[in-house]
Amino acid sequence: MSFGQAIANGFKKYASWKGRATRSEFWFWTLFVVIVQIPFSIIYNITSQSALQSAIAEGNQGAFLAALFGPAYWLLVLVSLVFFLPSLAVLIRRLHDLDRSGGWYWILLVPFAGSIVLLVFTLLPGTPGKNRFDV
Repeated sequence: MSFGQAIANGFKKYASWKGRATRSEFWFWTLFVVIVQIPFSIIYNITSQSALQSAIAEGNQGAFLAALFGPAYWLLVLVSLVFFLPSLAVLIRRLHDLDRSGGWYWILLVPFAGSIVLLVFTLLPGTPGKNRFDV
């Protein structure tokens, strides 16, 4: 699957938990999300950095909170929320490609080891042929 196809598929199956996602679809989607979120993170860091430093120097909690939760913060939150459901759906479909239940997502609650296990799962090749999650 190409980069463009993975992006189109991610938005087309915005909250679809059924079916399978290939390794390339998952990683191209993840790359796309990172590429989109980096500029918003940079904007947030640039716009809030000086205001946060001056609020800390003055000991002004109100100014600190205003700088921390300014418009750039809410823009970053909005972008993150837009990508949350499709990213979760692509991850669950990726787990289905390995013939694993989407419930394996909850392994992320296990500190450190859970994210490593999930990373390994996303790197493994999918099961050949049909499995129980084929639509």
